[in-house]
Amino acid sequence: MTNSSVAQYDGIDFSPLEAMSGDEVVTHSRVRDITLPSGKVLALITLDNGRDHNRPNTLGPATLTELEATLAGLKSRAAAGEIQAVGITGKQYILAAGADLSDVSRLPSREIARLITQRGHQVLGTLSELGVPSFAFVNGLALGGGLEIALNSTYRTVDASAAAIALPEVFLGIIPGWGGAYLLPNLIGIENALEVVISNPLKQNRMLKPQQAFDLGIMDAIFPAASYLESSLRWADGVLGGTVKVHRKNEPGKIERLTKWPIAIKMARNMLESRIGTVPRSPYVALELLEKAKSGTKAEGFAREDEALADLVVGDQFAASMYAFDLVQKRAKRPVGAPDKALARKVTKVGIIGAGLMASQFALLFLRRLQVPVLITDLDQSRVDKGLAHIREEIDKLEAKGRLDGDGANKLRGLLHGTTDKSEYADCDFVIEAVFEEVGVKQQVFAEIEPILAEDAILATNTSSLSVEEIGAKLSRPERLVGFHFFNPVAVMPLIEIVKTPTTSDAALSTAFVVAKGLGKNAVLTADAPGFVVNRLLAKVMGEAARAVYEGTPLLTVEKAFAPIGLPMTPFQLIDLVGWKVAAHVQDTMVHAFPDRFFSSENFHELAALPEVVEKDRSGRVTGWTKSAQKVLRTGSTPASEEEILRRVQDGLASEIRIMLEEGVVPEVQDIDLCLILGAGLPFIDGGVSPYLDREGASERVNGDTFHHPAIKGIGG
Repeated sequence: MTNSSVAQYDGIDFSPLEAMSGDEVVTHSRVRDITLPSGKVLALITLDNGRDHNRPNTLGPATLTELEATLAGLKSRAAAGEIQAVGITGKQYILAAGADLSDVSRLPSREIARLITQRGHQVLGTLSELGVPSFAFVNGLALGGGLEIALNSTYRTVDASAAAIALPEVFLGIIPGWGGAYLLPNLIGIENALEVVISNPLKQNRMLKPQQAFDLGIMDAIFPAASYLESSLRWADGVLGGTVKVHRKNEPGKIERLTKWPIAIKMARNMLESRIGTVPRSPYVALELLEKAKSGTKAEGFAREDEALADLVVGDQFAASMYAFDLVQKRAKRPVGAPDKALARKVTKVGIIGAGLMASQFALLFLRRLQVPVLITDLDQSRVDKGLAHIREEIDKLEAKGRLDGDGANKLRGLLHGTTDKSEYADCDFVIEAVFEEVGVKQQVFAEIEPILAEDAILATNTSSLSVEEIGAKLSRPERLVGFHFFNPVAVMPLIEIVKTPTTSDAALSTAFVVAKGLGKNAVLTADAPGFVVNRLLAKVMGEAARAVYEGTPLLTVEKAFAPIGLPMTPFQLIDLVGWKVAAHVQDTMVHAFPDRFFSSENFHELAALPEVVEKDRSGRVTGWTKSAQKVLRTGSTPASEEEILRRVQDGLASEIRIMLEEGVVPEVQDIDLCLILGAGLPFIDGGVSPYLDREGASERVNGDTFHHPAIKGIGG
């Protein structure tokens, strides 16, 4: 095989891709010559789709065709001595966001999928084979194929204010397929490449800041936004003239390839198996590509990417990922059932009833995101002082990490106030409780402050499973009460379930949705039903785990049985995180509401009384019961198999989702999937819960039909 990554695609017929470009928003390749201070000429390509920053440049078939023609013309000019370098940059704030994934998800066959990845390799690969050096000026967002434009170039600079830099493909069930899996590890070393290609996408799709990209060695230089292009051009002129030496500090050498490379791959594989199991395909495919990138030619690396990406694009996990991606990018941003935001009350001060850990998390989030005064109260001043100290400590940490500057931190401290004097709720526009999960307690605290509040102030409850209507039953104005259910940890989890009772006013609902958006959260409207969406379905999962243990099934057998569902934690990891008392309470609530469909046992309450229930290894995996737990556990003698447990939970979820839809808990099954993705951390490769149940046959076994028509799955080979 030739060493030329462009020549290897000569003779391939790419004409079938032309049919896919009908509705493409074409990113044009506009060229202008720039005479550098030395007199050398750099031909600068600016990628621009003619839209504003809300529509990033993407790289579809027509875009690649135009870019190919542009590069071919520049290669001829370079050969004629007319230009001494080629630069490529993007429209304001954006280089490119890679391929348009909505188009990729509609590919009709594996053969067409392979043509797409081959075409990207052919065109972007030309950037390193122009006969003159190429410079990528990363002036903004560079994701996927956008970053691969830079990787295929000879040199790279980055704007210090660029929004994000990443190879997010593994998050979406595929792999970097236009050179990233081969070029990146050979540029920055295997350990850094593992972080960018695998670890970051699996951490809720973490992106790199420009300084991080520079420190890793992805970028050769970083310049401030105010003079970015001018500085980059001067730097490029220095490189061309030999006065600027480019030092690739993280470029792997022979020793790393022989020793560090295989060790890093082995450690990464062990990490993946412990964290995500073996069901997700793309992280392991990416790992294999990174492993093989330590040797061989670029052409061979590109060929491996061609085959791997084609396989993944036509698979079930990519189809599910695109469904999930669409939910998060579109449905989550336009919540179904949200009233007109013009009805919302302006929130100029927030009140929080309680000063415990959850209340403190609320306070910090409201302070940081809304930048309004926040009041916390509790039964006595010592509790208030403890809550205030915790919040201030968290602000100190944010300042120490550089996430807040001194003025910003001081502003937040000044906006925070705590007292036992409930009269200070009088000028609060939005008041949320964070007290003990018991109806009577919540009714009492609301009864105490309602007479103090303005008539149009909004009340919110953070209950996880109780009836919001019942909590508001003793209010003189129950229409002002709305459910506002956060997920833990509050700062991280992106979902808020907004719960509407039969009396909740549109003004209260509208205010809740506007506040949720202001907090940077995605909100889903649910009816006032036990457990709402996420906890109702997680209670089904936890109940089936508890049932299996009660029958006498070994703990680790139960844990393994749930792996195919794709939850980020095993059932007992999850219970141990949320707390056994909380889990027992949720199970009791669900069993009380639906005794024929949910399971609870005294085991939960017995275990909740213990300081430690399960033993874990260093990675957090549950390894067994503690000795004290073994003493109180009540188990039978009819253990279930992994297959039996999995089928039970699949069928139970399929049945419960159908009932929830019939009851109108949410308008459509898409809202249930969105809640499970954002609130329970189901991976994109599952597409939420309903596509998984359709693919596994549970929907038809239990309900006689799939939730989706057609079912969400890949097109196969």
